[in-house]
Amino acid sequence: MAVPQQPGPPVGPIGEPAAPVVCVRHPDRQTALRCSRCERPACPDCLREAAVGYQCVDCVKEGQRGTRRWQSSMPAPARSTRRPVVVPTLVGLNVAVYALTAIAAGSPINNYNSQLFAELVLWPSYTATGSWWQVVTSGFLHYGPLHIAMNMFALWVIGRDLELVLGRWRFTAIYLLSLLGGSASVMLFGNPDGPVAGASGAVFGLMGAVLVVAIRLKLNPSSVIGMIAINLVLSFAIPGISVLGHLGGLVTGALVAALMVYAPRDRRLVWQLGATAAVLVVLVALLTVRSAQLASALV
Repeated sequence: MAVPQQPGPPVGPIGEPAAPVVCVRHPDRQTALRCSRCERPACPDCLREAAVGYQCVDCVKEGQRGTRRWQSSMPAPARSTRRPVVVPTLVGLNVAVYALTAIAAGSPINNYNSQLFAELVLWPSYTATGSWWQVVTSGFLHYGPLHIAMNMFALWVIGRDLELVLGRWRFTAIYLLSLLGGSASVMLFGNPDGPVAGASGAVFGLMGAVLVVAIRLKLNPSSVIGMIAINLVLSFAIPGISVLGHLGGLVTGALVAALMVYAPRDRRLVWQLGATAAVLVVLVALLTVRSAQLASALV
């Protein structure tokens, strides 16, 4: 998420992962996942649920055939979800909204100079007085082509494997709740008269989720921790970045992911749905209380 600064539109950069890593069996596929036994990189199609974490098909064949199959709180996704669907849909939606604002402003560079952008951006004082939709719509707005390009690249790189591991509805819930968590953080602690926009709050939520999933699968989380640390440093160091939006998204994404992947084995789906609903209720309650406070201060 970013806030406008002078001169020119701000950009909320998201750090790129280290050098691309490819699956040992499919060199044409980049992946952030590894076998928990041999630690070789593997794409979701080459990973199987094993006694400890997820193992590549080669290690599974070499493993003990008599070992009882481990049932994780985060099962491998069904074959129908082997290709990401939510991530390209989100990218397309963000690009479509950017195109609409660019058309409304008559400029792809200064797309934020339009009435449409002003109505959709998160502006806490206006949001509190009735424009409640801004807590969601602001997460699909971007200041200029570089801002959206960097956020969409990050969403594509980070989100593809995470969607395949978690499944579509879990991934969607984490993304949207992280977006809402970033907006709630801005509403609670940010400048009431400072407009904020960008998908990076939700992307930071995905980073938090990747860290939780890596720990749950007993993978080495050092690269994920490094990625998060670099992006947090950039958030604090570069003017025009909504640090509150990034932190709110990061915490929310990690929390929701933890509630999902550490859900008890019994009645797992009920637990995951209930936990997701509970986080949503808490965020809505915080936004409602804060909006009432801001509205009364404007009277």
